[in-house]
Order: sequence, then C-alpha cells, then structure tokens
Amino acid sequence: QVQLVESGGGLVQAGGSLRLSCAASGRNFNSNPMAWIRQAPGKAREIVAAITWNGDTTFYADFAKGRFKISRENTKNMLYLQMNSLTPEDTAHYYCAATTDFVLGRIAAAYNYWGQGTQVTVSS
Repeated sequence: QVQLVESGGGLVQAGGSLRLSCAASGRNFNSNPMAWIRQAPGKAREIVAAITWNGDTTFYADFAKGRFKISRENTKNMLYLQMNSLTPEDTAHYYCAATTDFVLGRIAAAYNYWGQGTQVTVSS
C-alpha cells in the first residue's frame, strides 16, 4: 500500500519559517518526480513546487519563488519543503504528491499519488 505521510505543519507568525517533510512508503518513487501541492479554503488545489527524481530540475509557482525550496533525499524516501517569509496568504493544507510518470509535472493534476496533507496556518 502506497503511503505518503506529511509532517511539519503548524501555526506560525507572518515572516516565520516551516519545514515540511514527506515520508514515502509502499512504492519506490526514486525514479519519479514529486511535488508539494496546497489547497486553501474555498480555493482550488495549486502546485507549490516540484522536483525531478534526482533533484536536478525544480519548478516553483510564482508565489513560491525566492521563499520556498523543495528537496528530496532518495536514500531515505523523503521529500522536503522549506518555507521562509511566510504570509497569511500561505495558509493552506499542504500535500505531498508523486507521479508514476517521468516528466516533471507543473500542475497538480499531473500527480496521481497524494498524502493526507498537513495544515499550515500563518497568523498576521
């Protein structure tokens, strides 16, 4: 059974930082792209960042550029998202996602495995 389990969310003040982690099990995604996707209340899911299997190529949504950093550690089956300079607009449920494709997807729909997510709340 494939599992993607996120951790690291929580409540933080504006300007603060959080590091999200995702542990993958049940299937080896070391050859596939992975991503972080978020959904705020009343809004559609949107991709935050994505990374190729070896980390050589990354993609960031415009709102994430310069503030967030995606990384992975294949030897541990882990995916990370370092988030800095957080604002209340970053408040959302953040999901770890993986794809069985080999192309770096730049939209949420490109990913067919999802975790349950972790809540990030940024207070003003």
